[in-house]
Amino acid sequence: MKKIVVLGCLLIILGVTVAFREEIVGFYLTQFFGVQTKVDTVEKNQYYVPRNYNYVTAPTTFVPENKEDIKNIYYEVINSGMTKFSFYCPDSYISCLSDVDYIANNQALLSYVNNFVGVFNTFNHIETEYSTIGEVTIRLQHAYTEDKISILNTKIDSIISQNITMNMTDVEKIKTIHDYIINNSVYDSARSDKKVTTYSSDTAYGVLIQGYGICSGYADAMKLFLDRFGIPNYKISSENHIWNLVYLDGKWLHLDLTWDDPVSSSGNNILEYDYFLITSSELANLETDQHFFDKTIYVEATNN
Repeated sequence: MKKIVVLGCLLIILGVTVAFREEIVGFYLTQFFGVQTKVDTVEKNQYYVPRNYNYVTAPTTFVPENKEDIKNIYYEVINSGMTKFSFYCPDSYISCLSDVDYIANNQALLSYVNNFVGVFNTFNHIETEYSTIGEVTIRLQHAYTEDKISILNTKIDSIISQNITMNMTDVEKIKTIHDYIINNSVYDSARSDKKVTTYSSDTAYGVLIQGYGICSGYADAMKLFLDRFGIPNYKISSENHIWNLVYLDGKWLHLDLTWDDPVSSSGNNILEYDYFLITSSELANLETDQHFFDKTIYVEATNN
C-alpha cells in the first residue's frame, strides 16, 4: 500500500513538473544562475527611432509565437542599439529554434532589417547563440564607433545651424542637405570600381567628414538628417545599390543622392535632381536595373 502511495506521489510530481517545466526551469535559472527568462522590454539608447513599417514593427511581446515575431524582436534589438540581448522560446512554439536559425543565418533578411534602423544603431556584424532550453542570445557589433558618432553629431549640428532655418518647409530642408552633401563630397570610384579602400566611404563618416562616399555612405548621411528633422524615412536597397525612401505629404518618395552626384569625365562636380523626391513610377521610367527593389519588403514604395 505504501509503495502505491509513493508511486502516486511521484506521478503527481512528474505531472506537475511536465505541466510547469518552463516556470520551474525559469525559477532555477533565475535563482541559481542569474538568468532572466521573462523579457518585457529592451534598453533603448538615444538613437532609437520608434517607427513601424509593413516589413518590421516593434514587438508587443518578447515571447515569440511565429517567425514574424522573431524578425520583429531582431528589429527592436537592433533598433534599440543594444550589443547583447536574450529572449526565450516557449515550449508551445515547437519550431522556434529552427525559425531562429533561419533568420540568424539569413544575411539578406538581416540586411533588410538593418535598412529600417537608425543609422548609429545599424550593425556591421551580428551573431546568434541558442541553447536547448530555448534561450536565444543576439550579439551585435555596431557600424559606427562612439568616437565617430561624436564627430558626426558635431558636424551635423554645424551644417544644420549654418544652412537650415526654422521657416523652411521639409522639402526645402531636404533639398538644402541634398545639395550640401553633393557639393561637399565626391563619389569614391576607387573603392567602387577598383576595390581600393582609402576612405570610410561606405558610411556617413566618409561622406560628411572625409568627403568621399559610395551609395551606402550617401544614404546613411541623408538619413541622419532626415531623422534629425523628424521626417519618416528608411533606406531602400536593390541587389547592389541603396538609397533613401522619404514620407512627405502622404506619399513615399525616392531620394537618391548617389545618382544625383554623377561621376563626370571632366572631373567636374555635378549636381542633379533627377532622383530628388520622385515616385516609384517616375523611378521606373528613369532606370530599372540599379533601382529594382523587392516590393514585398519595401511595401511603402509600391503605393505611388
